[in-house]
Amino acid sequence: MGILTLTNVSKGFSEGAAHTEVLRDINLTVAEGEFVAILGFSGTGKSTLMNLIAGLEFPDTGSVKFKGAEITGPGPERGLVFQSYSLMPWLTVGGNVGLAVDAVFPKLSRAERREKIEHYVNMVGLSHAVDRRPSELSGGMRQRVSVARALAMSPEMLLLDEPLSALDALSRANLADEILDIWEQDKKTCILITNDVDEAILLADRIIPLNPDGTLADPVTVDIPRPRYRAAMNHDATFKALRSEVTKYLMDVGIAAKVESTRHLPQVTPIHSVPAAVAKAQDSSLEERYLTFSKLHKIYPTPKGPLTVVEDFDLKINKGEFISLIGHSGCGKSTVLTMAAGLNPISKGAIRLDGWDVEGADPERAVVFQSPNLFPWLTAKENVAVGVHKVYPRASQAERRDVIEYYLERVGLADSMDKQASSMSNGMKQRVGIARAFALSPKLLLLDEPFGMLDSLTRWELQEVLMEVWSRTKVTAICVTHDVDEAILLADRVVMMTNGPQATIGKITDVKLPRPRTRKALLEHPDYYTYRAEVLDFLEEYEHGAKPKPKPTNIAAE
Repeated sequence: MGILTLTNVSKGFSEGAAHTEVLRDINLTVAEGEFVAILGFSGTGKSTLMNLIAGLEFPDTGSVKFKGAEITGPGPERGLVFQSYSLMPWLTVGGNVGLAVDAVFPKLSRAERREKIEHYVNMVGLSHAVDRRPSELSGGMRQRVSVARALAMSPEMLLLDEPLSALDALSRANLADEILDIWEQDKKTCILITNDVDEAILLADRIIPLNPDGTLADPVTVDIPRPRYRAAMNHDATFKALRSEVTKYLMDVGIAAKVESTRHLPQVTPIHSVPAAVAKAQDSSLEERYLTFSKLHKIYPTPKGPLTVVEDFDLKINKGEFISLIGHSGCGKSTVLTMAAGLNPISKGAIRLDGWDVEGADPERAVVFQSPNLFPWLTAKENVAVGVHKVYPRASQAERRDVIEYYLERVGLADSMDKQASSMSNGMKQRVGIARAFALSPKLLLLDEPFGMLDSLTRWELQEVLMEVWSRTKVTAICVTHDVDEAILLADRVVMMTNGPQATIGKITDVKLPRPRTRKALLEHPDYYTYRAEVLDFLEEYEHGAKPKPKPTNIAAE
């Protein structure tokens, strides 16, 4: 018998016709000392399942038992870490951890209390910040405080509800490694809710996918010896096989073909804000060196003197090429992109698109940001129409409508065109943002971490959507990302930036994988993990703010 057992558990919300069953007939046994990862899409009931185990909610049918006794509410034996930090902003790091210490050990002397707080703060590597308040900490540091606070309650079981999802890639990896170290010291029973396949494989003994219909899939045992090292995983055959197996399963059950091609794109010509003579000249536009960055600099004035953020960024891109721009936070990726968009003045150097200098914003350069910036009171169709009416002034009303509906259909919103943006999920909003960008028929598509706010599995789905639409337009594109797999999936070349300030191009990798691409196909391609290793090795070299000497390669497009 396990330390935790769920037997025939079902849970729903609302009453009568509005009743929605979130979890169905869940049966799960977790052994003492086991690390289990529950993996699934947003909205599949992962957090509801965690709330049942934590005693914050109760099943409609079935039972949830800890050590053979029915769970009737929260208890210190089950330490919970949420996705959001939930820290007391007026207390220091030590003060926040002290709340948990006081709750479980109310009779400690002042010295014993201080020693216990220091112990748990040190476990998560925050001894240097014990007297700081949450507002002075990064997101990763705040989540470390949450982990320390949960550990300070000396729980028999640690419950981690997507504790890393709000963090940037580097912070996420570092904290995952720390959680693994803590677990290996104490071997506490641990249940992790996550949407990240790599994270689940690195940490867990068993991975259990949660299906979209609220049922649990068959568990997958992680037969990789411990200790597991992130850097070594990319070369581990068992890791690759597991990664492929779990990814394919999740994509098969969660990403159905949602787009039916029922509309056709009208033959209408976009008119961008260029003189008529220029528009005519563009009929025979450049193919090679269609977009060029020449000795590009971005310099900001500061009280201590000029600060060079980007230095000598030099890149030639052919027409129809897709470039991924990757690097650690603060390396100037988004700065380069906003200069290309005309949203950020160029300090030195030049950007030329189709033979003309980039000056100011223009719909010929469409941008998709991390947050899609929709008008919340407008529908999906109306949000896309805002740009389309300006770009196709000579098209008829019916032709413009066809353009709008064609792209909304392509991104899987055929049934939601008249839905107001304010009532949409983040994933749906980003679909509208992608449709809006493509509907402008831009010469250059600029994507600034377009899926960064989404969970991993929604991100996979929208990557497939983006690839499908891009394959029809072959628009020249640059995508800023921190996701190695995303960079390789999308790009013809992955451009890697050195750390800032004075960031520049450190390495360029040509991705010669066949198109059209899908995540499932790439996982099976013999060269995929070689490309992945190239990018990971570069990022590891520049980890923690390191500044090795850059070695630019393959700067010009062939």
